Amino acid sequence: MERDDGGGGGLFFRGLQNRSHEKTKLRTRKSTLYLSPQKSTGRCGDLGENIYLVLFIIALRICNCFLVQTSFVPDEYWQSLEVAHRMVFNYGYLTWEWTERLRGYTYPLIFASIYKILHLLGKDSVHLLIWIPRLAQALLSAIADLRLYSLMKQLENQQVARWVFFCQLCSWFTWYCCTRTLTNTMETVLTIIALFYYPLEGSKSMNSVKYSSLVALAFIIRPTAVIPWIPLLFRHFWQEQRKLDLILHQFLPVGFVTLSLSLIIDRIFFGQWTLVQYNFLKFNVLQDLGSFYGSHPWHWYFSQGFPAVLGTHLPFFIHGCFLAPKRYRIFLVTVLWTLLVYSMLSHKEFRFIYPVLPFCMVFCGYSLNNLKTWKKPALSFLFLSNMLLALYTGLVHQRGTLDVMTNIQELSYNSTNVSSASVLMMMPCHSTPYYSHVHYPLPMRFLQCPPDLTGKTDYLVEADMFYLNPLKWLYMEFQNDSQLPTHLIIFSVLEEEISPFLISNNYERTAVFFHTHFPESRTGSHIYVYERKLKGKLNQR
Repeated sequence: MERDDGGGGGLFFRGLQNRSHEKTKLRTRKSTLYLSPQKSTGRCGDLGENIYLVLFIIALRICNCFLVQTSFVPDEYWQSLEVAHRMVFNYGYLTWEWTERLRGYTYPLIFASIYKILHLLGKDSVHLLIWIPRLAQALLSAIADLRLYSLMKQLENQQVARWVFFCQLCSWFTWYCCTRTLTNTMETVLTIIALFYYPLEGSKSMNSVKYSSLVALAFIIRPTAVIPWIPLLFRHFWQEQRKLDLILHQFLPVGFVTLSLSLIIDRIFFGQWTLVQYNFLKFNVLQDLGSFYGSHPWHWYFSQGFPAVLGTHLPFFIHGCFLAPKRYRIFLVTVLWTLLVYSMLSHKEFRFIYPVLPFCMVFCGYSLNNLKTWKKPALSFLFLSNMLLALYTGLVHQRGTLDVMTNIQELSYNSTNVSSASVLMMMPCHSTPYYSHVHYPLPMRFLQCPPDLTGKTDYLVEADMFYLNPLKWLYMEFQNDSQLPTHLIIFSVLEEEISPFLISNNYERTAVFFHTHFPESRTGSHIYVYERKLKGKLNQR
Protein backbone atom coordinates (compact mmCIF):
# COMPACT_ATOMS: atom_id res chain seq x y z
CA MET A 1 0.00 0.00 0.00
CA GLU A 2 1.17 3.53 -0.76
CA ARG A 3 2.81 5.44 2.06
CA ASP A 4 1.12 8.62 3.26
CA ASP A 5 3.55 10.83 5.14
CA GLY A 6 1.20 13.77 5.32
CA GLY A 7 -1.81 11.95 6.73
CA GLY A 8 -2.49 9.65 9.65
CA GLY A 9 1.14 8.64 10.21
CA GLY A 10 2.17 12.16 11.28
CA LEU A 11 -0.71 12.47 13.72
CA PHE A 12 0.06 9.06 15.18
CA PHE A 13 3.65 9.94 16.06
CA ARG A 14 2.63 13.31 17.45
CA GLY A 15 0.16 11.45 19.60
CA LEU A 16 2.95 9.25 20.95
CA GLN A 17 5.01 12.32 21.80
CA ASN A 18 2.07 13.93 23.59
CA ARG A 19 1.49 10.74 25.54
CA SER A 20 4.72 11.12 27.50
CA HIS A 21 3.82 14.69 28.54
CA GLU A 22 0.03 14.46 28.96
CA LYS A 23 -0.72 11.07 30.46
CA THR A 24 -3.70 12.34 32.44
CA LYS A 25 -5.23 14.20 29.55
CA LEU A 26 -4.92 11.21 27.26
CA ARG A 27 -7.15 9.14 29.51
CA THR A 28 -10.02 11.57 29.01
CA ARG A 29 -9.24 11.99 25.30
CA LYS A 30 -8.42 8.41 24.50
CA SER A 31 -10.52 8.37 21.33
CA THR A 32 -8.49 11.18 19.79
CA LEU A 33 -5.41 9.00 19.52
CA TYR A 34 -7.29 6.35 17.59
CA LEU A 35 -9.82 8.42 15.68
CA SER A 36 -7.68 11.30 14.46
CA PRO A 37 -5.84 9.23 11.85
CA GLN A 38 -9.16 7.88 10.59
CA LYS A 39 -10.58 11.37 10.27
CA SER A 40 -7.56 12.72 8.47
CA THR A 41 -7.22 9.92 5.95
CA GLY A 42 -10.64 9.87 4.29
CA ARG A 43 -9.01 7.82 1.56
CA CYS A 44 -10.40 5.33 -0.89
CA GLY A 45 -8.89 1.89 -0.32
CA ASP A 46 -5.92 0.93 -2.46
CA LEU A 47 -6.18 4.07 -4.58
CA GLY A 48 -4.78 6.03 -1.62
CA GLU A 49 -6.49 9.29 -2.54
CA ASN A 50 -9.18 11.44 -0.99
CA ILE A 51 -12.60 9.84 -1.47
CA TYR A 52 -14.03 13.06 -2.94
CA LEU A 53 -11.26 13.23 -5.53
CA VAL A 54 -11.89 9.59 -6.45
CA LEU A 55 -15.63 10.18 -6.81
CA PHE A 56 -14.98 13.34 -8.84
CA ILE A 57 -12.72 11.65 -11.39
CA ILE A 58 -15.04 8.65 -11.72
CA ALA A 59 -18.02 10.97 -12.27
CA LEU A 60 -15.99 13.00 -14.79
CA ARG A 61 -15.01 9.96 -16.82
CA ILE A 62 -18.58 8.68 -16.78
CA CYS A 63 -19.71 12.05 -18.17
CA ASN A 64 -16.80 11.79 -20.61
CA CYS A 65 -18.14 8.42 -21.73
CA PHE A 66 -21.64 9.71 -22.47
CA LEU A 67 -20.30 12.83 -24.18
CA VAL A 68 -18.38 10.78 -26.74
CA GLN A 69 -20.96 9.65 -29.29
CA THR A 70 -18.83 9.53 -32.41
CA SER A 71 -16.72 6.92 -34.14
CA PHE A 72 -12.95 7.15 -34.37
CA VAL A 73 -11.49 4.03 -36.00
CA PRO A 74 -13.02 0.63 -36.86
CA ASP A 75 -10.85 -1.25 -34.36
CA GLU A 76 -12.83 0.09 -31.39
CA TYR A 77 -15.67 -2.19 -32.50
CA TRP A 78 -14.29 -4.82 -34.85
CA GLN A 79 -11.33 -5.89 -32.69
CA SER A 80 -13.09 -5.85 -29.34
CA LEU A 81 -16.90 -5.69 -29.06
CA GLU A 82 -17.67 -7.59 -32.26
CA VAL A 83 -15.34 -10.40 -31.25
CA ALA A 84 -16.78 -10.48 -27.73
CA HIS A 85 -20.31 -10.64 -29.15
CA ARG A 86 -19.39 -13.66 -31.24
CA MET A 87 -17.71 -15.34 -28.26
CA VAL A 88 -20.88 -15.10 -26.15
CA PHE A 89 -23.81 -15.10 -28.57
CA ASN A 90 -22.31 -17.25 -31.36
CA TYR A 91 -22.89 -14.72 -34.12
CA GLY A 92 -20.79 -11.78 -35.16
CA TYR A 93 -18.10 -11.09 -37.72
CA LEU A 94 -14.42 -11.93 -37.35
CA THR A 95 -12.17 -9.88 -39.63
CA TRP A 96 -9.23 -11.33 -41.50
CA GLU A 97 -6.87 -10.53 -38.57
CA TRP A 98 -8.60 -13.28 -36.59
CA THR A 99 -8.49 -15.87 -39.34
CA GLU A 100 -4.77 -15.11 -39.74
CA ARG A 101 -4.40 -15.16 -35.91
CA LEU A 102 -2.84 -11.70 -35.67
CA ARG A 103 -5.04 -10.74 -32.72
CA GLY A 104 -5.35 -12.32 -29.30
CA TYR A 105 -8.51 -13.01 -27.32
CA THR A 106 -7.25 -11.55 -24.03
CA TYR A 107 -8.72 -8.07 -24.55
CA PRO A 108 -12.08 -9.15 -26.08
CA LEU A 109 -12.40 -11.66 -23.22
CA ILE A 110 -12.88 -8.71 -20.82
CA PHE A 111 -15.95 -7.58 -22.72
CA ALA A 112 -17.12 -11.13 -23.37
CA SER A 113 -17.20 -11.61 -19.59
CA ILE A 114 -19.38 -8.51 -19.26
CA TYR A 115 -21.65 -9.75 -22.05
CA LYS A 116 -21.94 -13.17 -20.41
CA ILE A 117 -22.94 -11.68 -17.07
CA LEU A 118 -25.56 -9.49 -18.74
CA HIS A 119 -26.85 -12.50 -20.66
CA LEU A 120 -27.13 -14.64 -17.51
CA LEU A 121 -29.01 -11.83 -15.79
CA GLY A 122 -31.33 -11.46 -18.75
CA LYS A 123 -30.19 -7.86 -19.25
CA ASP A 124 -28.41 -8.21 -22.58
CA SER A 125 -30.24 -5.38 -24.31
CA VAL A 126 -28.38 -3.76 -27.19
CA HIS A 127 -28.00 -0.47 -25.29
CA LEU A 128 -26.32 -2.17 -22.32
CA LEU A 129 -24.08 -4.17 -24.66
CA ILE A 130 -22.90 -0.89 -26.17
CA TRP A 131 -22.52 1.24 -23.05
CA ILE A 132 -21.41 -1.11 -20.24
CA PRO A 133 -18.05 -1.98 -21.90
CA ARG A 134 -17.40 1.72 -22.47
CA LEU A 135 -18.27 2.55 -18.87
CA ALA A 136 -15.88 -0.18 -17.73
CA GLN A 137 -13.15 1.37 -19.89
CA ALA A 138 -14.00 4.79 -18.43
CA LEU A 139 -13.56 3.43 -14.91
CA LEU A 140 -10.14 2.00 -15.78
CA SER A 141 -9.13 5.35 -17.28
CA ALA A 142 -10.23 7.10 -14.08
CA ILE A 143 -7.98 4.78 -12.06
CA ALA A 144 -5.09 5.61 -14.40
CA ASP A 145 -5.71 9.35 -13.95
CA LEU A 146 -5.56 8.95 -10.17
CA ARG A 147 -2.35 6.94 -10.40
CA LEU A 148 -0.72 9.70 -12.45
CA TYR A 149 -1.75 12.26 -9.83
CA SER A 150 -0.48 10.07 -6.96
CA LEU A 151 2.83 9.51 -8.72
CA MET A 152 3.44 13.22 -9.22
CA LYS A 153 2.63 13.91 -5.57
CA GLN A 154 5.33 11.45 -4.60
CA LEU A 155 7.90 12.72 -7.07
CA GLU A 156 7.25 16.42 -6.54
CA ASN A 157 4.53 18.02 -4.42
CA GLN A 158 0.79 18.49 -4.46
CA GLN A 159 0.97 21.74 -6.39
CA VAL A 160 2.89 20.27 -9.33
CA ALA A 161 0.68 17.16 -9.17
CA ARG A 162 -2.43 19.30 -9.49
CA TRP A 163 -1.14 21.02 -12.62
CA VAL A 164 -0.19 17.70 -14.23
CA PHE A 165 -3.62 16.36 -13.25
CA PHE A 166 -5.28 19.42 -14.77
CA CYS A 167 -3.40 18.95 -18.04
CA GLN A 168 -4.34 15.27 -18.14
CA LEU A 169 -8.02 15.93 -17.54
CA CYS A 170 -8.42 18.72 -20.07
CA SER A 171 -6.47 17.04 -22.89
CA TRP A 172 -8.85 16.84 -25.85
CA PHE A 173 -7.30 13.65 -27.21
CA THR A 174 -7.44 11.88 -23.86
CA TRP A 175 -11.10 12.90 -23.58
CA TYR A 176 -11.68 11.63 -27.12
CA CYS A 177 -10.00 8.23 -26.62
CA CYS A 178 -10.04 7.21 -22.96
CA THR A 179 -13.55 5.71 -22.94
CA ARG A 180 -13.29 3.90 -26.28
CA THR A 181 -12.91 0.12 -26.44
CA LEU A 182 -9.57 0.31 -28.23
CA THR A 183 -6.50 -1.77 -27.42
CA ASN A 184 -4.60 1.55 -27.54
CA THR A 185 -6.77 2.85 -24.70
CA MET A 186 -6.08 -0.20 -22.55
CA GLU A 187 -2.39 0.06 -23.47
CA THR A 188 -2.35 3.67 -22.23
CA VAL A 189 -4.19 2.79 -19.00
CA LEU A 190 -1.76 -0.03 -18.20
CA THR A 191 1.23 2.19 -19.06
CA ILE A 192 0.16 4.89 -16.59
CA ILE A 193 -0.54 2.42 -13.78
CA ALA A 194 2.74 0.61 -14.46
CA LEU A 195 4.57 3.93 -14.30
CA PHE A 196 3.18 4.39 -10.77
CA TYR A 197 5.17 1.31 -9.67
CA TYR A 198 8.24 2.01 -11.81
CA PRO A 199 11.45 2.74 -9.83
CA LEU A 200 11.81 6.50 -10.26
CA GLU A 201 13.85 8.68 -7.95
CA GLY A 202 11.53 9.89 -5.19
CA SER A 203 8.82 7.30 -5.80
CA LYS A 204 7.43 5.58 -2.69
CA SER A 205 5.38 3.00 -4.56
CA MET A 206 8.05 1.29 -6.66
CA ASN A 207 7.46 -2.40 -7.19
CA SER A 208 9.26 -4.23 -9.98
CA VAL A 209 6.92 -7.20 -10.04
CA LYS A 210 3.80 -5.04 -10.27
CA TYR A 211 5.05 -2.71 -12.98
CA SER A 212 6.57 -5.51 -15.08
CA SER A 213 3.32 -7.51 -14.77
CA LEU A 214 1.34 -4.55 -16.09
CA VAL A 215 3.80 -4.02 -18.95
CA ALA A 216 3.60 -7.72 -19.80
CA LEU A 217 -0.21 -7.56 -19.79
CA ALA A 218 -0.11 -4.53 -22.10
CA PHE A 219 2.22 -6.47 -24.39
CA ILE A 220 -0.09 -9.49 -24.75
CA ILE A 221 -3.03 -7.14 -25.42
CA ARG A 222 -1.11 -5.05 -27.95
CA PRO A 223 2.49 -6.17 -28.66
CA THR A 224 3.64 -2.69 -29.75
CA ALA A 225 2.93 -1.55 -26.16
CA VAL A 226 6.50 -2.58 -25.36
CA ILE A 227 7.93 0.19 -27.59
CA PRO A 228 7.59 3.06 -25.06
CA TRP A 229 8.89 0.78 -22.32
CA ILE A 230 12.17 -0.17 -24.00
CA PRO A 231 14.06 2.95 -22.73
CA LEU A 232 12.44 2.59 -19.29
CA LEU A 233 13.32 -1.10 -19.00
CA PHE A 234 16.92 -0.45 -20.07
CA ARG A 235 17.19 2.36 -17.52
CA HIS A 236 15.91 0.11 -14.75
CA PHE A 237 18.31 -2.67 -15.74
CA TRP A 238 21.26 -0.26 -15.95
CA GLN A 239 20.62 1.23 -12.52
CA GLU A 240 19.78 -2.04 -10.81
CA GLN A 241 22.65 -3.38 -8.73
CA ARG A 242 21.34 -6.95 -8.62
CA LYS A 243 20.83 -7.35 -12.36
CA LEU A 244 20.76 -11.13 -12.42
CA ASP A 245 18.23 -11.23 -9.62
CA LEU A 246 16.04 -8.71 -11.46
CA ILE A 247 15.99 -10.88 -14.58
CA LEU A 248 15.76 -14.34 -13.01
CA HIS A 249 13.43 -13.65 -10.11
CA GLN A 250 11.23 -10.87 -11.46
CA PHE A 251 11.20 -10.29 -15.23
CA LEU A 252 11.39 -13.92 -16.38
CA PRO A 253 8.71 -15.30 -13.99
CA VAL A 254 6.37 -12.42 -14.84
CA GLY A 255 6.95 -12.87 -18.56
CA PHE A 256 6.46 -16.63 -18.32
CA VAL A 257 3.18 -16.38 -16.41
CA THR A 258 1.60 -13.68 -18.60
CA LEU A 259 2.69 -15.28 -21.88
CA SER A 260 1.45 -18.67 -20.69
CA LEU A 261 -1.89 -17.07 -19.82
CA SER A 262 -2.09 -15.55 -23.29
CA LEU A 263 -1.21 -18.87 -24.95
CA ILE A 264 -3.86 -20.76 -22.98
CA ILE A 265 -6.60 -18.21 -23.72
CA ASP A 266 -5.79 -18.19 -27.43
CA ARG A 267 -5.50 -22.00 -27.48
CA ILE A 268 -9.06 -22.23 -26.13
CA PHE A 269 -10.59 -19.90 -28.72
CA PHE A 270 -8.39 -20.57 -31.77
CA GLY A 271 -8.35 -24.31 -31.16
CA GLN A 272 -4.59 -24.52 -31.62
CA TRP A 273 -1.44 -23.15 -30.03
CA THR A 274 -0.78 -19.67 -31.41
CA LEU A 275 1.72 -16.97 -30.50
CA VAL A 276 -0.32 -14.00 -31.72
CA GLN A 277 2.22 -11.48 -30.45
CA TYR A 278 4.80 -12.79 -32.91
CA ASN A 279 2.27 -12.82 -35.76
CA PHE A 280 1.23 -9.26 -34.94
CA LEU A 281 4.80 -7.92 -34.86
CA LYS A 282 5.75 -9.88 -37.98
CA PHE A 283 2.85 -8.40 -39.98
CA ASN A 284 2.93 -4.81 -38.71
CA VAL A 285 6.62 -4.27 -37.94
CA LEU A 286 8.87 -6.79 -39.69
CA GLN A 287 6.90 -7.03 -42.95
CA ASP A 288 5.28 -3.58 -42.61
CA LEU A 289 2.14 -4.88 -44.36
CA GLY A 290 0.04 -2.36 -42.43
CA SER A 291 0.90 0.08 -45.24
CA PHE A 292 -1.90 -1.63 -47.19
CA TYR A 293 -4.29 0.54 -45.16
CA GLY A 294 -2.45 3.76 -45.94
CA SER A 295 1.02 5.21 -45.61
CA HIS A 296 2.46 8.54 -44.56
CA PRO A 297 5.89 10.18 -44.94
CA TRP A 298 8.47 9.41 -42.26
CA HIS A 299 8.11 12.85 -40.61
CA TRP A 300 4.31 12.64 -40.22
CA TYR A 301 4.33 12.10 -36.45
CA PHE A 302 6.62 15.08 -35.91
CA SER A 303 4.97 17.41 -38.42
CA GLN A 304 1.31 16.45 -37.95
CA GLY A 305 0.53 13.51 -35.66
CA PHE A 306 2.20 14.59 -32.42
CA PRO A 307 1.22 18.29 -32.67
CA ALA A 308 -2.40 17.32 -33.38
CA VAL A 309 -2.58 14.89 -30.46
CA LEU A 310 -1.06 17.44 -28.06
CA GLY A 311 -3.16 20.26 -29.48
CA THR A 312 -2.84 23.50 -27.52
CA HIS A 313 -0.74 21.68 -24.92
CA LEU A 314 2.18 21.80 -27.38
CA PRO A 315 3.73 25.17 -26.33
CA PHE A 316 3.42 24.19 -22.66
CA PHE A 317 5.07 20.85 -23.40
CA ILE A 318 8.02 22.53 -25.12
CA HIS A 319 8.31 25.07 -22.29
CA GLY A 320 8.15 22.30 -19.68
CA CYS A 321 10.92 20.32 -21.37
CA PHE A 322 13.35 23.14 -20.49
CA LEU A 323 12.11 23.44 -16.90
CA ALA A 324 11.65 19.88 -15.71
CA PRO A 325 14.40 18.33 -13.51
CA LYS A 326 16.97 16.03 -15.07
CA ARG A 327 15.34 12.92 -13.62
CA TYR A 328 12.46 13.43 -16.08
CA ARG A 329 14.73 13.19 -19.09
CA ILE A 330 13.80 9.52 -19.29
CA PHE A 331 10.20 10.60 -19.98
CA LEU A 332 11.34 12.83 -22.83
CA VAL A 333 13.57 10.05 -24.18
CA THR A 334 10.56 7.70 -24.05
CA VAL A 335 8.43 10.14 -26.06
CA LEU A 336 11.10 10.78 -28.70
CA TRP A 337 12.02 7.08 -28.94
CA THR A 338 8.38 6.10 -29.49
CA LEU A 339 7.90 8.75 -32.17
CA LEU A 340 11.08 7.65 -33.95
CA VAL A 341 10.18 3.95 -33.91
CA TYR A 342 6.67 4.54 -35.21
CA SER A 343 8.05 6.94 -37.82
CA MET A 344 9.93 4.03 -39.38
CA LEU A 345 6.63 2.25 -40.10
CA SER A 346 4.71 3.27 -43.21
CA HIS A 347 1.23 3.01 -41.69
CA LYS A 348 0.69 5.77 -39.14
CA GLU A 349 -2.27 6.73 -36.99
CA PHE A 350 -2.88 9.27 -34.22
CA ARG A 351 -3.91 6.57 -31.75
CA PHE A 352 -0.59 4.74 -31.98
CA ILE A 353 1.15 7.49 -29.98
CA TYR A 354 -1.65 7.89 -27.43
CA PRO A 355 0.33 5.93 -24.73
CA VAL A 356 3.04 8.63 -24.57
CA LEU A 357 0.55 11.45 -24.03
CA PRO A 358 0.58 11.09 -20.18
CA PHE A 359 4.39 11.48 -20.24
CA CYS A 360 3.89 14.77 -22.06
CA MET A 361 1.41 15.96 -19.43
CA VAL A 362 4.21 15.88 -16.83
CA PHE A 363 6.12 18.54 -18.78
CA CYS A 364 2.94 20.55 -19.42
CA GLY A 365 2.24 20.54 -15.69
CA TYR A 366 5.73 21.82 -14.95
CA SER A 367 5.22 24.63 -17.41
CA LEU A 368 1.97 25.75 -15.75
CA ASN A 369 3.50 25.49 -12.29
CA ASN A 370 6.30 27.87 -13.26
CA LEU A 371 4.23 30.46 -15.08
CA LYS A 372 4.43 33.76 -13.21
CA THR A 373 2.60 36.13 -15.52
CA TRP A 374 -0.37 35.49 -17.80
CA LYS A 375 -1.18 32.38 -15.81
CA LYS A 376 -4.95 32.80 -15.71
CA PRO A 377 -5.23 33.63 -19.44
CA ALA A 378 -3.04 30.62 -20.21
CA LEU A 379 -5.23 28.32 -18.12
CA SER A 380 -8.40 29.69 -19.68
CA PHE A 381 -6.97 29.27 -23.18
CA LEU A 382 -5.82 25.71 -22.47
CA PHE A 383 -9.12 24.64 -20.92
CA LEU A 384 -11.48 26.27 -23.42
CA SER A 385 -9.53 25.29 -26.54
CA ASN A 386 -9.35 21.66 -25.45
CA MET A 387 -12.95 21.43 -24.30
CA LEU A 388 -14.30 22.94 -27.52
CA LEU A 389 -12.28 20.45 -29.56
CA ALA A 390 -13.22 17.57 -27.25
CA LEU A 391 -16.93 18.35 -27.44
CA TYR A 392 -16.86 18.82 -31.20
CA THR A 393 -14.99 15.59 -31.91
CA GLY A 394 -17.01 13.73 -29.27
CA LEU A 395 -20.51 14.90 -30.22
CA VAL A 396 -20.39 16.09 -33.83
CA HIS A 397 -17.53 14.84 -36.01
CA GLN A 398 -18.10 11.35 -37.48
CA ARG A 399 -21.25 10.53 -35.55
CA GLY A 400 -23.36 9.32 -38.48
CA THR A 401 -21.92 5.81 -38.57
CA LEU A 402 -23.15 5.26 -35.01
CA ASP A 403 -26.49 7.01 -35.44
CA VAL A 404 -27.36 4.86 -38.43
CA MET A 405 -27.03 1.74 -36.27
CA THR A 406 -30.03 2.98 -34.27
CA ASN A 407 -32.04 2.78 -37.48
CA ILE A 408 -30.90 -0.81 -38.03
CA GLN A 409 -31.77 -1.68 -34.42
CA GLU A 410 -35.29 -0.39 -35.01
CA LEU A 411 -35.45 -2.46 -38.18
CA SER A 412 -34.50 -5.56 -36.21
CA TYR A 413 -36.93 -5.15 -33.34
CA ASN A 414 -39.86 -3.14 -34.71
CA SER A 415 -40.30 -4.37 -38.26
CA THR A 416 -43.35 -6.52 -38.90
CA ASN A 417 -41.45 -8.36 -41.61
CA VAL A 418 -38.02 -8.59 -40.02
CA SER A 419 -37.46 -12.15 -41.24
CA SER A 420 -37.18 -10.90 -44.84
CA ALA A 421 -35.13 -7.78 -44.04
CA SER A 422 -31.49 -7.49 -45.11
CA VAL A 423 -28.92 -4.71 -45.17
CA LEU A 424 -26.08 -3.82 -47.54
CA MET A 425 -23.60 -1.18 -46.42
CA MET A 426 -22.05 0.39 -49.50
CA MET A 427 -19.38 2.36 -47.67
CA PRO A 428 -15.64 2.12 -47.08
CA CYS A 429 -15.16 -1.18 -45.28
CA HIS A 430 -15.77 -1.29 -41.53
CA SER A 431 -17.24 2.22 -41.54
CA THR A 432 -19.90 1.21 -39.03
CA PRO A 433 -20.03 -1.20 -36.09
CA TYR A 434 -21.75 -4.51 -36.77
CA TYR A 435 -23.66 -7.10 -34.74
CA SER A 436 -22.37 -5.79 -31.41
CA HIS A 437 -24.53 -2.70 -32.07
CA VAL A 438 -27.56 -4.58 -33.42
CA HIS A 439 -27.72 -7.71 -31.25
CA TYR A 440 -29.95 -9.50 -33.71
CA PRO A 441 -28.92 -12.01 -36.42
CA LEU A 442 -30.12 -9.76 -39.21
CA PRO A 443 -28.60 -10.60 -42.62
CA MET A 444 -26.04 -7.84 -43.21
CA ARG A 445 -23.22 -7.33 -45.64
CA PHE A 446 -20.43 -4.80 -46.05
CA LEU A 447 -17.72 -4.27 -48.66
CA GLN A 448 -14.69 -6.42 -47.82
CA CYS A 449 -11.11 -5.14 -47.72
CA PRO A 450 -8.68 -7.86 -46.53
CA PRO A 451 -5.05 -7.25 -47.58
CA ASP A 452 -3.32 -9.46 -50.10
CA LEU A 453 -1.05 -11.90 -48.31
CA THR A 454 -0.02 -13.76 -51.48
CA GLY A 455 2.00 -11.00 -53.16
CA LYS A 456 -0.24 -10.32 -56.18
CA THR A 457 0.60 -7.08 -57.96
CA ASP A 458 -2.87 -6.47 -59.42
CA TYR A 459 -4.80 -7.29 -56.25
CA LEU A 460 -7.99 -5.31 -55.61
CA VAL A 461 -10.26 -5.68 -52.58
CA GLU A 462 -14.03 -5.74 -53.00
CA ALA A 463 -14.37 -2.17 -51.73
CA ASP A 464 -11.92 -0.86 -54.35
CA MET A 465 -13.65 -2.80 -57.12
CA PHE A 466 -16.97 -1.29 -56.07
CA TYR A 467 -15.70 2.29 -56.07
CA LEU A 468 -14.11 1.92 -59.51
CA ASN A 469 -17.62 1.74 -60.98
CA PRO A 470 -20.37 1.50 -58.34
CA LEU A 471 -23.26 1.32 -60.81
CA LYS A 472 -21.68 -1.48 -62.84
CA TRP A 473 -20.82 -3.40 -59.67
CA LEU A 474 -24.43 -3.21 -58.44
CA TYR A 475 -25.95 -4.43 -61.71
CA MET A 476 -23.49 -7.32 -61.92
CA GLU A 477 -23.90 -8.26 -58.26
CA PHE A 478 -27.71 -8.20 -58.26
CA GLN A 479 -28.87 -9.62 -61.58
CA ASN A 480 -31.82 -11.27 -59.86
CA ASP A 481 -34.38 -9.13 -58.03
CA SER A 482 -34.76 -11.78 -55.33
CA GLN A 483 -31.17 -11.15 -54.26
CA LEU A 484 -31.68 -7.44 -53.66
CA PRO A 485 -31.32 -6.31 -50.03
CA THR A 486 -34.29 -4.56 -48.48
CA HIS A 487 -32.11 -1.72 -47.15
CA LEU A 488 -29.07 0.10 -48.51
CA ILE A 489 -26.80 2.34 -46.44
CA ILE A 490 -24.61 4.80 -48.33
CA PHE A 491 -22.71 8.04 -47.90
CA SER A 492 -24.27 11.05 -49.58
CA VAL A 493 -21.42 11.36 -52.12
CA LEU A 494 -22.54 8.07 -53.70
CA GLU A 495 -26.22 8.90 -54.21
CA GLU A 496 -26.02 10.67 -57.55
CA GLU A 497 -23.78 8.04 -59.11
CA ILE A 498 -26.03 5.07 -58.27
CA SER A 499 -29.38 6.86 -58.65
CA PRO A 500 -30.35 4.85 -61.80
CA PHE A 501 -30.05 1.64 -59.81
CA LEU A 502 -32.03 3.08 -56.90
CA ILE A 503 -34.85 4.28 -59.14
CA SER A 504 -35.08 1.15 -61.27
CA ASN A 505 -35.31 -1.08 -58.19
CA ASN A 506 -37.82 1.05 -56.28
CA TYR A 507 -35.49 2.18 -53.49
CA GLU A 508 -36.71 5.14 -51.49
CA ARG A 509 -34.71 7.24 -49.04
CA THR A 510 -36.17 6.74 -45.55
CA ALA A 511 -33.58 8.26 -43.22
CA VAL A 512 -30.76 10.81 -43.25
CA PHE A 513 -27.99 11.10 -40.64
CA PHE A 514 -25.40 13.84 -40.35
CA HIS A 515 -21.85 12.51 -40.29
CA THR A 516 -19.15 15.16 -40.72
CA HIS A 517 -18.40 18.71 -41.80
CA PHE A 518 -15.26 17.44 -43.56
CA PRO A 519 -16.31 14.96 -46.26
CA GLU A 520 -13.69 13.10 -48.27
CA SER A 521 -13.69 11.27 -51.59
CA ARG A 522 -15.60 8.21 -50.36
CA THR A 523 -16.99 9.66 -47.12
CA GLY A 524 -19.86 12.10 -47.41
CA SER A 525 -21.26 14.68 -45.06
CA HIS A 526 -24.40 12.59 -44.50
CA ILE A 527 -25.45 8.97 -44.45
CA TYR A 528 -28.58 7.89 -46.33
CA VAL A 529 -30.74 4.86 -45.64
CA TYR A 530 -32.69 3.53 -48.63
CA GLU A 531 -35.51 1.01 -48.34
CA ARG A 532 -36.85 -1.05 -51.21
CA LYS A 533 -40.58 -0.53 -51.58
CA LEU A 534 -42.81 -3.21 -53.07
CA LYS A 535 -44.89 -2.13 -56.06
CA GLY A 536 -48.11 -2.63 -54.13
CA LYS A 537 -46.92 -0.28 -51.38
CA LEU A 538 -45.78 2.29 -53.92
CA ASN A 539 -49.21 2.32 -55.58
CA GLN A 540 -50.86 2.80 -52.20
CA ARG A 541 -48.70 5.83 -51.58
